[in-house]
Amino acid sequence: MTHVTIVSSPAGALDGSQLAPAGLPELTLNWPDENACAHMASQLALALRSQMGSSGSSGASGSAYIELHGTLGAGKTTFTRHLLRALGVQGRIKSPSYAVVEPHELPGLAIHHFDFYRFNDPQEWEDAGFRDLFAAPGLKLAEWPEKAAGLLPVPDLHILIEVAPSSDQRAVRLRACTPLGEAALLALSSLDASGAPGHE
Repeated sequence: MTHVTIVSSPAGALDGSQLAPAGLPELTLNWPDENACAHMASQLALALRSQMGSSGSSGASGSAYIELHGTLGAGKTTFTRHLLRALGVQGRIKSPSYAVVEPHELPGLAIHHFDFYRFNDPQEWEDAGFRDLFAAPGLKLAEWPEKAAGLLPVPDLHILIEVAPSSDQRAVRLRACTPLGEAALLALSSLDASGAPGHE
């Protein structure tokens, strides 16, 4: 039987340049294939829908920010596409690699998918006027957020996707940085209580 466990990570368990400070609630998953990636995305979509509308969360109602970390080809964009599909985005979902940001509109939910890979200076984030987008309600997802280091707000969730050596499997670590993020992790764990294939 598979299960998901939320733990408090010991200091130094993960590369500090990749994730938020240690000691925060964390969820560790394994993706043996893309189906497992899609499964987690659909569950996170349900958790986000629930938590973003909740009052009493740390952020403004209807807002969440997720950072996606990992090497080139780790699966950040693939996961985001599955998440957006699960949230209800229709039509083609383009990568924001060249445009830097791709907006999506759903009833009652604005979504902005960022990719800061091509930034050479964090100041480019400020110059592009993204502060207003991040201040507005909605869901923000950022790939390569380290390229805008020091200018982005604290994320609700940090997601690190790592490629297993000599394998196509992915080790995925989600870390909550706010009460909203922690509630999403708890909801995600609860939704997966039946034990879906591909989860540790």
